[in-house]
Amino acid sequence: MADKEEPQLYLITPPELDLSTFSEKLKSVLDATEIACLRLSLATRDEDKILRAADAIREIAHSYDVATVIDTHVVLAQRLGLDGVHLTDGARSVRTARKELGDDAIVGSYCAQSRHDGMNAGEAGADYVSFGPVSETALGDGAMAEFELFEWWSSMIEVPVVAEGGLTADIVRQLTPVTDFFGIGEEIWGEEDPVTALKALSDAMAGA
Repeated sequence: MADKEEPQLYLITPPELDLSTFSEKLKSVLDATEIACLRLSLATRDEDKILRAADAIREIAHSYDVATVIDTHVVLAQRLGLDGVHLTDGARSVRTARKELGDDAIVGSYCAQSRHDGMNAGEAGADYVSFGPVSETALGDGAMAEFELFEWWSSMIEVPVVAEGGLTADIVRQLTPVTDFFGIGEEIWGEEDPVTALKALSDAMAGA
């Protein structure tokens, strides 16, 4: 693994955001750090809110040549001119999303802690799979994606893998040799200065 490239950064929006303030925060992060992909991950089911947020965020991200995907909503990904979709149901929707969006779109799949789901998603045509959370959080059932899962995946499977959920500097340092992307969201958006928070995580990655 000594010749493995350093992981790339994959930004995830907060579940709720105020465009009047978030847009500037996002620009400051994109100015400061190279980002591979941005995921719109809103908790709301209000279509108008999603449309307005997606329009604004796509425009910013594309001005920095950053690919933009949206959680779950295949139809909206098409309508809004986004680069793809991030599915949250393991391998179940990958083939359908790929058929709807075409070969050039990004189709990612969150597979929690399931190696089996990850392999199925990859076989179904996912461009990447993500596992998480990587540390204990107050949400969910307490299950975590352990180091061994990423270690096995990176040595056995060619489909790129994302580590997300509860990242800390120590965990980033540990997982840097065995993941392709770090999915970073609440870890920085909840801080007063997201740029400084992201730098602390990327410095840990560089020092791994």
